[in-house]
Amino acid sequence: MKKKQFITKSSLQPAPKVLVSCRDKDGKDNALAVAYCGNCSYDPPMVMVGIVPSRYSYQMVKDTKCFVVNLPTKDYQKEFDYLGSVSARDEDKLAKMNIKTADASKVNAPILVDCPVNIECTVVDSIMTGSHEMFIGKIENINADENIVNEDGSIDYSKLDLI
Repeated sequence: MKKKQFITKSSLQPAPKVLVSCRDKDGKDNALAVAYCGNCSYDPPMVMVGIVPSRYSYQMVKDTKCFVVNLPTKDYQKEFDYLGSVSARDEDKLAKMNIKTADASKVNAPILVDCPVNIECTVVDSIMTGSHEMFIGKIENINADENIVNEDGSIDYSKLDLI
């Protein structure tokens, strides 16, 4: 098959669609849609999320050194789109959309209750990669809806209709 060269902003597709939730040092919660996210270590387990420095949540993660990666399902598309298009500088996005939150058990950040998987992370490092700062988060805890957890404790992702 003949190949054609092209240039694009993001070459790896499909990319996971996640919501990153965080809390500032004064206790205000927020969440944002993050396009750059992935596993980066299995021992210890770590994930990375990329946040543009101009985003409202950027300084929250920078200051508190923790965040939660929330995996939304397709029935959460409206909330995902809203959280990804409105800034918390302008309004309390979580209150406006009636987003249910709860305190994470291991980090000082909220989990998004209606997302079936919440990955609690502490920042162990970060690197500026150009447009984004990649925050490397050590996984401290994973919360998952009990109906998607197998007997061995693993998550059955085939039961989820992720965005």
